[in-house]
Amino acid sequence: MKITLNQKKIFLIGAGLVALFAAYIGMSLFFLPSVDTLKNRRKTMTIQVKDWKGNYHPLKIGPKNSYWTPSAAIPSEMKWAVILAEDENFYRHEGVDVKAIKDAIKHDLEKKSFDRGASTITQQVAKNLFLSREKTIRRKIKEVILARRMEENLTKGRILELYLNVVELGPMVYGVGHGARYYFGKPASALTPRECAFLAAMLPGPRVAYNPYRNLNKVVRRSDMILKLLRRKGVLSAGEYRLALAQEPNIAGLQRKVDESIEKEELFENMSSAGSADPQPEEAAVSEESDTALPPAAPESGLSSEERAAEPVQQSDEIPAPANGEGATH
Repeated sequence: MKITLNQKKIFLIGAGLVALFAAYIGMSLFFLPSVDTLKNRRKTMTIQVKDWKGNYHPLKIGPKNSYWTPSAAIPSEMKWAVILAEDENFYRHEGVDVKAIKDAIKHDLEKKSFDRGASTITQQVAKNLFLSREKTIRRKIKEVILARRMEENLTKGRILELYLNVVELGPMVYGVGHGARYYFGKPASALTPRECAFLAAMLPGPRVAYNPYRNLNKVVRRSDMILKLLRRKGVLSAGEYRLALAQEPNIAGLQRKVDESIEKEELFENMSSAGSADPQPEEAAVSEESDTALPPAAPESGLSSEERAAEPVQQSDEIPAPANGEGATH
C-alpha cells in the first residue's frame, strides 16, 4: 500500500504532538513536590483554599492551626465512618483502588453520567495538599503518582490524619476539629458516634448536595446509613448502634446559623427591593479553643459497602479493629 506525502506529514505531525505531550507530562512529574516533609508531625505547611465565593485564603496544615486535631484525639468512630463512607479498601490498596475505578466506569456507563468518582483517601490528600482542582489528565496523573509516593513514605494512620484535618466540611470549615466546633460547639475528641456519622455524611458535597443548611434531612439519612455500616463492621455494639440512631444530632449551633442565614436573606431581599446596597456577608462564628486530647485510639482496616457482606479487615496501630474484624498488621 503506497503512502502519500500528505499521509506522511500527518503521521509525523501526530507523532510530534504525542512526543511533545509526553515530554510536557514528564517535565511536570519531574517537578512534583516531595512528600517526605509530611512525615514530620510537628511541621506546619500552608496551602491555599478557595471559599464558596471563589476567593483564595491561606490554610495551615499542622499543629500551628488552632483546629488541628492529632490522630490520637480523633474518635475511632470518626475514622471508621470516613473510611466506610469514602474509601472501603483504604487499608488494602496502595494509593489507587483499581477495583473502585472499574466499578465507577461501569456505573457511569450504565447511568450515562459521570457522577461517581473513584479517588481514594490518599489521592484526595494529594490533591488537597499539592494540586489544583482542575479536571485534566495531567492533574490526575500527578495525583496518582503523589498518592503512590505517600503510600510508600507515610503510614496509613498519618495519611488518614492529614485527610481528616484538611477535608472540607462547610464555608471555610476545614478538618474535623473545625467541623466539630462549627456544628456542635465541642472538640473533635468529644464527638458522639451520631455526630461522627453526621460529619462523614457531608463529605461527598458539603457545598450543595450534602450541605446541611439546604438538605439537613438528606445528611441525617446518610448518617443513618453510615451508622448501619459501623454496626455491621462491629465498630458499634448493638446497644451503641440503637442509642446512636435514637439520638438526634445536637445541631443547636447549626440551627442558629441557619436561622441567621434566613434572616440575612430576608433582609437582603427587603433592602434590594428598596434599592439599598447589598449587606456584607456575615462570617461564620468559630471557637478559638484548642481541641483536648484523648488517649490514643487506634483504627485501621478495610471496609465494605452497605450491600456487601462483611469481610475480614486489617488492624493497624492507629485504630482499634472492629469487634468482628480479624487482626492483621499493615
